[in-house]
Amino acid sequence: MIEPLFLTDLKNELDDILKLKQQKKRNDRLIEFSNKLRSLNFLDPACGCGNFLIITYRELRRLELKVLHAQHGGSMALGLEIQPSIPLNNFYGIEIDEWPTRIAEVAMWLTQHQMNVEFAKTFGEEPDLLPLKEHANIHHANALELDWSQVVEPQNLNYIIGNPPFVGKNFRNKTQEASQQQVFLPEVKSWKSLDFVAGWFYKAAKFTNNTTIQTAFVSTNSICMGEQTGVLWQPMLDMGIKINFAHRTFAWDNDAKGKASVHCIIVGFAHFDRSEKWLYDYPDIKGAPNRLTVENVNPYLVDAPNAVVLGRSKPLVDVSPMVYGNKPVDGGFLFLTPDEKNDLLAKQPGLLQWIKPILGSQEFLNNGERYCLWFANASTKELRDLMQIPEVKQRIDGVKKMRLASTKAKTQQSAEIPWLFDEVRQPTDGTYILLPRVSSERRSYVPMGFFDQDTICSDANQMIPNATLYEFGILTSQIHMDWMRTVAGRLKSDYRYSAKLVYNNFPWPQTNDQQKEQIEKLAQAILDARQAEFDKDSNTSRADLYDPDLMPSALRKAHKALDKAVDKLYNPKGFKTPLDRVKHLFELYQQLVKQA
Repeated sequence: MIEPLFLTDLKNELDDILKLKQQKKRNDRLIEFSNKLRSLNFLDPACGCGNFLIITYRELRRLELKVLHAQHGGSMALGLEIQPSIPLNNFYGIEIDEWPTRIAEVAMWLTQHQMNVEFAKTFGEEPDLLPLKEHANIHHANALELDWSQVVEPQNLNYIIGNPPFVGKNFRNKTQEASQQQVFLPEVKSWKSLDFVAGWFYKAAKFTNNTTIQTAFVSTNSICMGEQTGVLWQPMLDMGIKINFAHRTFAWDNDAKGKASVHCIIVGFAHFDRSEKWLYDYPDIKGAPNRLTVENVNPYLVDAPNAVVLGRSKPLVDVSPMVYGNKPVDGGFLFLTPDEKNDLLAKQPGLLQWIKPILGSQEFLNNGERYCLWFANASTKELRDLMQIPEVKQRIDGVKKMRLASTKAKTQQSAEIPWLFDEVRQPTDGTYILLPRVSSERRSYVPMGFFDQDTICSDANQMIPNATLYEFGILTSQIHMDWMRTVAGRLKSDYRYSAKLVYNNFPWPQTNDQQKEQIEKLAQAILDARQAEFDKDSNTSRADLYDPDLMPSALRKAHKALDKAVDKLYNPKGFKTPLDRVKHLFELYQQLVKQA
């Protein structure tokens, strides 16, 4: 984090000075650089035991040591005349727990001692620390409620750094919620949809207004995806915030026992643009990043315009609408296992037309088998006859009792029609595309498929009634997957596909009839490749087919052919990387929003 925030620039500046041939100019510049190092002030407003301040102090001392070595040639004879002078007083921290606050204070002294030992290895004499004349300014306080200017005035500060606490929006306690509310109200009305860490980002943006302070925080990646992106970053962009560098998602392993790795990002921002902006992209989230020099870093941490994708009720372009699947809210009374279905039909064979297969995301992906009582198309007389069947009446009565016991007025109201799902959207004819709302992050493609009106789709999925093969082809292409991975939210680390965010904001390509026909053929080739695998073994699931380690070569080849063709609809030369695709889509998105 500190390398792109300030350390790389300082190292490059020192290297340029050391290359100067003219001795006086070189020495003058070294003195200026030393004074600059000694004047820098840092704040960590969630400092814990002081780790970020410790490393920052250590690296500055090492730079200073290079300066002193260059000025004095490492002469040990001059050791008593040479003193390091980066003060601990330049380091500020805020920590809510008292014990870590005290640890941070002592840790900074210990680090000062360690750096003095390094100094002595070069100059032969360790500076005398006693009596202790300076100390880091670590404040025991709630950083979201404290006025940071009580710790350090903005005009005296250069950098804000840190690793604020990762607490999901659904896991805040009441104290944390009250603190977060103080930060965001009255400007940000939807603050409750933000994770706790977002409070530090927003407060830093307000604190650094009209300054040249640069900030960088580590965060979970949730604040730069899904609905949180618009809620947090649009107000910050409106304040004039610019993202100057960022590490895209990487896995930060925790050495604590039983702790899983966290998917993190690092965002560096200020109220001004730096001349050079960097994106650190991780082809392998557990590996090393590639540093890219980019034109802009937007809130989704891609090299693209500063567009924020907000929930939209209708698609930006003229395509079939996407809706939730059918929502039961039935207490399980309308559902049947395969055994329950068989037992019921053995007693009541006439119920066959009213029992339908139903697919949630798990059934769709893993060949699960489940059924439901589906009376959406029943006439009043048919319902009267059905209610005479004891097994049916018992289940419908169970639904009614469950809904009446709910605390939600809408659910209580739906008790008046207990034979129906709470929300019914099933097409009455034709086919629809089923797309799981949650899909594994491991998959290159979110599996989706066509079904007819006799297969009921639950609200664990999205549906596109009367969708075409062309629409299926575009949606299952890599460019749409890259868009989804960028703007969708997450459930844990899995993709959460949203109609309002992902589908309705997707910039579809402009095509002619011939191009659409080509996409349809390639889309059909994918369906054919799948069916060939199902024909080989009926137990093969879609989860098997789209496991990146198991994906059949024929299916992979069919997807690659479609990907290439869809890319060319957007750019005749195609795209080299996912980031290139997303950049192009954001540019199109901006144009479409202006036209909407």
